[in-house]
Order: sequence, then C-alpha cells, then structure tokens
Amino acid sequence: MALSRNRRSERTIDYWPGFVDALSTLLLAIMFLLSVFVLAQFLLSREITGKDAVLDRLNSQINELTQLLALERSSAQDFQDQIATLRASLASAEDERTRLQQALDSGSGSAAAANAQVSELETALDDQRALSQRARSQIELLNQQLSALRQQIAALENALEASETRDEQSQTKIADLGRRLNVALAQRVQELSRYRSDFFGRLREILSDRDNIRVVGDRFVFQSEVLFASGSDVLQPEGRAEMAKLADAINELVKEIPSDINWIIRVDGHTDNIPITGGRYEDNWELSSNRADAVVRFLIDEGVPPTRLAATGFGEFQPLEEGDSTEARARNRRIEFKLTER
Repeated sequence: MALSRNRRSERTIDYWPGFVDALSTLLLAIMFLLSVFVLAQFLLSREITGKDAVLDRLNSQINELTQLLALERSSAQDFQDQIATLRASLASAEDERTRLQQALDSGSGSAAAANAQVSELETALDDQRALSQRARSQIELLNQQLSALRQQIAALENALEASETRDEQSQTKIADLGRRLNVALAQRVQELSRYRSDFFGRLREILSDRDNIRVVGDRFVFQSEVLFASGSDVLQPEGRAEMAKLADAINELVKEIPSDINWIIRVDGHTDNIPITGGRYEDNWELSSNRADAVVRFLIDEGVPPTRLAATGFGEFQPLEEGDSTEARARNRRIEFKLTER
C-alpha cells in the first residue's frame, strides 16, 4: 500500500488532455459557425433567386404592355390619317356643292342635272360624315385603351418598386436572423462544452484508478480488454462494473443538461488490424459494431435514455496509432465515448 501511494504521488499532472479538449471544442465551434454561415448564404441565395424571378416576370409584362401600347398608338395614328383624309374629302364635297348651288341659282345648265348632282353630293357628304363619326368613335375607344394600358404600366412599376423594397427588407431580416442564430448556436456550443468538461471531469474522478482508461481529445477511451474477452462482444463482469459507473454519471448528466440542448453519447467500437478468420464474425467491422451495440444496450438497462445514446462501429479503420506492433494494436482495440450534438 505504501509503495502504491508513493507511485501515485510521483505521477505528474497531465495538462495535454485538457488542452486537446479545449482545442477540439474551439474547432467544433468554428466548424459549426461555418455551417451556419453556409446555411445563411443558401437561404439568402434562394430568397434573391425568387426575387429575381419576380422581377424578370414583371419586366416581361412591362415589355409586352409597351409593345401593345406602341401598336395601339400606330393604329390611332392611322385613324387620325383617315380622319384627315375624310375631312379633306368633306371639304371638297362642300366646295362642289356650293359651286353647283351657285350654278343652279344663276340658271346655268339643266336644273334637273344640277339637282341630281346636288343630291349625289349630299348623299356622299352624309356618308363621309357617318364614316368620320365612326372614326371618331374608334379613336375615342383607342384613347380609353391607351389610358388603361398606362394605368397598368404604372401599377406594374409600383409593384416592382414594392417588390424591390420587400427584397431589401428580407435581406436585412435574413442578415439579422443569421447574426442572432450565430449567437444562439455559439451559446449552445459553449454550454455543451461546459457540460462535456464537467462530465469528463466526473468520469476522471470515478475511474481514476484505472491505467487502461484515459481521455483522448474530446473522447473517453476504454481499452477493449477491460470490457470484452478477445474476439467477443459479451461484456465481462469487470467491464459491466465499469459501465455501471459510467451509467450513473450519464444519468446525472441527463438531469443537468437543459432539455433544449440536443445531445447524445456516441459509443464507438474500434479493433486492431488483425483480420478475423472463422468464428461468428465476418470481419472486424462487424465485431466493433456488435461491441458498441452491447455497451449501449447495457447502459439502457442501467436506466440511460435510449434517445441519448448511439452505437457506431469503425473496425480497424480509425487507429490511434499506426503500425503492427503489439503496443499499437493494443491501443487501437478500444471503446470510445463522445458527448456531442445530435
């Protein structure tokens, strides 16, 4: 006992896990903020694209109305020309009638022929007047249509201005929403980081007497030999005792973290790079997945909410240490626990 106490007192304080924990938290926050920025950019791009489509549609309608207005103006000019021609013909007929009436009054020529010509001229004059009246009616109708078209163009221009104003307001709201979302998410990341630090600190106190249990970055690592026999996914009695301590710590954590923080404990299974031959498992991937699943099921039996747990197997493809040495393979055979967001 005295020798064990002396060895413990000689252990130096390892600041590296805390430094790695802080660094990983910072990286997580940066990645999270970058994700929020990309999301805000996507929403802004989609909003601007929708506004551009509305503007294009309004511009197309304005172009169509402008073309229609030009056509109506051309038709109005044609009618104006016809009226001018009719007026000239009417004036000529009036002159001819006056001349004939004068000739009739002076007694020159045949009275019957003069009366016939006068009658024909009066008929032609009435026709010209009727045609002139129809032309005036058509011109009045065209003027009304032109007025209606001008009103529609004015309404479209007002709608376009209102749309541009709403677009500017929407962009301002999106920017403000993005800033508030960044602040809120940063606060959530900080809160989760604080609970993670408290949780890992509590686990260090509970499991401080084990050399084969350690903290690596933002993960708590159990060597597989502590929990499972070689090639097995059945928890050993010693491993069940360690997992019971962990379950107690997680249950305390569930009570402390606010319900609006969406967190989970991810259980990751890892193996060494020695291929599996024979037995009930096809490969290391299946073994690592079954071990992670066995740990999660035990924690659920100990009262941990299933909604706060996730099991993942990585096989030999996420080693802590490269190489084929006995020490490297032993370090790579592990179960990791990571407190993270869902």
